[in-house]
Amino acid sequence: MRLEPITWERLADRLAAHVDGLRPGDGGPWLKVGVDGPPAARPEEPAALLAEALRLRGRAVAVVGTEGFLRPASLRYEYGKEDPDSYYSGWFDTSALWREVFTPLEPGGSGRVLPDLWDPVADRATRSPYTRLPPGGVLVLHGPFLLGHWFPFDLTVHLRLSRGALARRTAEAWTLPAFDRYEAEVGPAEAADVLVRADDLRHPAWTGVRGRDAQ
Repeated sequence: MRLEPITWERLADRLAAHVDGLRPGDGGPWLKVGVDGPPAARPEEPAALLAEALRLRGRAVAVVGTEGFLRPASLRYEYGKEDPDSYYSGWFDTSALWREVFTPLEPGGSGRVLPDLWDPVADRATRSPYTRLPPGGVLVLHGPFLLGHWFPFDLTVHLRLSRGALARRTAEAWTLPAFDRYEAEVGPAEAADVLVRADDLRHPAWTGVRGRDAQ
């Protein structure tokens, strides 16, 4: 697999240029981008850079993180606080993401996106107001385990860490089997449109845009 060194800023510019050249298809008048990666890869940072690069191109952007769509503690910890299978398939409320983020951006949708739903510290609803994304706007969703849910992304970016780098930079070592399972069941490095190697966050490298949307 050929990887080209790049800076995070240049990566954001290249991705923004690609997204800006896409045209919404059957998925409605909005574009959806997924920035997938473990917390150790800090997916929120390239997502924020991409959003800023898109805004500089005149695009409205809604940035949403999956950490705002955790399920209540009683459900997350049903099998204990350090269960990797629960972390993989039971911590993030994918139904709420469909209902509050993706469904409003379907054809004929309202464009009203909820930026977050649940405060994991207070363990209660955030009561955040909805954000209205105008037609032609772009959703940028970031977080782990984004692929494999049939989310209707127009572009997917996977931030990859080697197993060693992931182990070194993950404080919650008990979550590591969940990422092994994700690799085995989903194969995000192959499934994503863009692969970014992030073993050294100071020196990322990427594949360019592959597959369906390559230009």
